[in-house]
Amino acid sequence: MTPQSTDDIYDCVIVGGGPAGATAAHDLAKTGHRVLLLDKSGRIKPCGGAIPPRLIQDFDIPESVIVARARAARMIAPSGRVVDMPVEGGAVGMVDREHFDEWLRARAAKAGCERRAGSFTGIERESDGLANIVYKPKDDSSETIKIRTRTVIGADGAKSRVAAEAIPGGGETKCVFAYHEIIKSPTPTEGFDPARCDIYYQGRLSPDFYAWVFPHGETTSVGVGSANKGFSLRDAIRTLRKDIGLDQAQLVRKEGAPIPLKPLKRWDNGRDVILAGDAAGVVAPASGEGIYYAMLGGREAATAIRELIETGDVKALAATRKRYMKAHGQVFMILGIMQHFWYRSDKRREGFVAMCNDKDVQRLTWDAYLNKRLGKPDHMAHLRIFLKDTAHLLGLAPARPKQT
Repeated sequence: MTPQSTDDIYDCVIVGGGPAGATAAHDLAKTGHRVLLLDKSGRIKPCGGAIPPRLIQDFDIPESVIVARARAARMIAPSGRVVDMPVEGGAVGMVDREHFDEWLRARAAKAGCERRAGSFTGIERESDGLANIVYKPKDDSSETIKIRTRTVIGADGAKSRVAAEAIPGGGETKCVFAYHEIIKSPTPTEGFDPARCDIYYQGRLSPDFYAWVFPHGETTSVGVGSANKGFSLRDAIRTLRKDIGLDQAQLVRKEGAPIPLKPLKRWDNGRDVILAGDAAGVVAPASGEGIYYAMLGGREAATAIRELIETGDVKALAATRKRYMKAHGQVFMILGIMQHFWYRSDKRREGFVAMCNDKDVQRLTWDAYLNKRLGKPDHMAHLRIFLKDTAHLLGLAPARPKQT
């Protein structure tokens, strides 16, 4: 790519200011590149808000941004049976996306990134081959503005307009629709612990995913996800809140959005556009976890853009997905298989929660989540899990009394 010095050309325009876009903007601006972050201000994604220690360490997240610490998860089966999974020797950070995402955008601006509020409408090409990002400013929907740029990062969510326009096969991916209500946190009770995340695997609350109660300090996220278009997420949350005594809690806000559960097969256009975060489909199946994977995707996209600008080699874009999936593709595959199998019926959900009571399962699960890697092979632990898993599938596992 031929370097140009004119002031009206950006090195990169990033569409979407969530964790992926804000991280990419920060990393590029910090290394001296001229970056513009275009974002629809005011939009907040529904999210449980859990961030693992690996994210906090890798992305220098200060304690002031973390609103709570979860030291355990509680899994609730269709029968009402509960299984507690304490985080041995650690905790999961909890953030409120309304404030966390804005903090990330502000950090990018402090590093030198320019911010604008507006809605992306398309990409046009000049005779010299450079892209024009076309958008409508938030304060005047009738006006259209064009921005010249050498490169583009599409970080504009699951139904990415950048992906649909610029990437073959982009903009179309299987999604779960998530909805949550942020409420004022109640006083601690037996059914509500401000240091515990509760996850409900019950078909009446979600026929193909799960519902959750994730404390955020002064507020709490009560949410649910489902890909079933005929299923009422709002009714499910109404039922859940009533069941656990939170129906009278003060409502702060409510949000809904699609969440992709499968990475796109291609993240770049082979020229000057690359995707990151939900736009690339990098959300963990089964759990729906996306903040870490989005921020990592933003960082990888920024690295690719820097290499492209410095060397002109467009192969840097395609190499990003290969590198990313080599590191995390196995986790996505395993979680995808797990979701497809265990979330299909209440009978299987019951068996899944029962397995979560196993110490080997808990240890391996927490290690993979907290550190974002599959642990070193523990063949005996995997064998024990396999045998217990098979026993549950065949109905041979001994029944355990309901826990409270």
